[in-house]
Amino acid sequence: MISFRGDAHKFYLKIRRNHTEGNNLQELKELQEIKDIRFFYRSLTTTTLENIHYRIIKEKNGSGLIPILVTTVPWILFIFSKQLHSYFDAASNYVWITFAIAFLIAIFISVYIHFKERAWATVHSRIIEDIISERSNKHEY
Repeated sequence: MISFRGDAHKFYLKIRRNHTEGNNLQELKELQEIKDIRFFYRSLTTTTLENIHYRIIKEKNGSGLIPILVTTVPWILFIFSKQLHSYFDAASNYVWITFAIAFLIAIFISVYIHFKERAWATVHSRIIEDIISERSNKHEY
């Protein structure tokens, strides 16, 4: 069945199903991946973690290139619309349809990648923030 509730709800359903079946939740690939990330970051010094965190914030805030491209490409097409219109008039109708489908697929893929990158940057950022916070509460450096 198709669900539009998002990845968080799908993950919840997967955890619930595995828990009901009596499986060890810590063996789930998604949880193991987070555990590995946390284990690695805990092995680093606080100063190194802070520098990594700054870099992740930079990457997270600088990952706007894909949305910029998505919004500028239509403007470029609009600027050259007369030339494109004459080209597509000379070619068959299938060229226009092929171009439109390829363009929409490229936009969909780039937006998908953009949000996946931002989501992972947020996960890493939050893990590092938690570790630094834990250390500052214990006065570890």
